[in-house]
Amino acid sequence: MKLYYSIKEVAEILDVEQSLLRFWEKEFTAFVKPHRSPKGIRLYRKEDIEVLKKIHFFVKEQGLTLSGAKKKMKENPENESFNHEIYERLKNIREELVTLRKALTLPTEKEEEENN
Repeated sequence: MKLYYSIKEVAEILDVEQSLLRFWEKEFTAFVKPHRSPKGIRLYRKEDIEVLKKIHFFVKEQGLTLSGAKKKMKENPENESFNHEIYERLKNIREELVTLRKALTLPTEKEEEENN
């Protein structure tokens, strides 16, 4: 397991642009504090990534404003982390169900005519 992740790796994990991570770092100074190398390169720990996942969840998935997301982060971070994990699991289950439904869908009348 890696101790530190680059901003590029974190951006790929969250499927966002690096500039958005830099913006969130400025907006959520109380929560996002990546380590810096001697050359000033941002280095994110697993804990930092979890905080960024919460911010992503509040802003991108729940549609909260930045101030709303900050308020949620301050209110009850442990409970929100749990909610985020549940949301991610349900999202994955939904994707699997959609795939299964597509695989099990009966052919339409037009497809049946083409096969005959």
